[in-house]
Amino acid sequence: MPRPSAQTAVLLASPDDTETQFYEALQHADLDRLMQLWADEDEVACVHPGGPRLVGLEAIRAGFEQVFGNGAIPVHPERVRRLESGDCAIHHVLERVQVGDPAARTSTVAWVIATNVFLKTALGWRLVLHHASPGSASDVQELMADGDTLH
Repeated sequence: MPRPSAQTAVLLASPDDTETQFYEALQHADLDRLMQLWADEDEVACVHPGGPRLVGLEAIRAGFEQVFGNGAIPVHPERVRRLESGDCAIHHVLERVQVGDPAARTSTVAWVIATNVFLKTALGWRLVLHHASPGSASDVQELMADGDTLH
């Protein structure tokens, strides 16, 4: 699998850059571009909503090939919460997915809760984990603690 060039790394100068390109690749069913965003590490992992854990680039590629067999994914990240420390960044994302045909007015919105983990590499920020779980309309309204620690 071809790896990205140093020129591409400039485009991935931040975790936000990588995340933006990840969602654009999903929206266009661009498997090659999507795979260029992953770190070249044995332990990279992906979990699709309701699916098994896919570990390694080959398994992740096969998983997205299957997903893209149904076409592009009209997914849009919303309410991204970010935590960055050194060479690692974690993004908690509420994803809005358009399901059905908007032109036929038969579409609805589905919600997915995702965690994207990025690692800063020599080639820029790369994805090391995408874990997505089914969400619901109630997930749109985030519950926030009032500053008290909850365990």
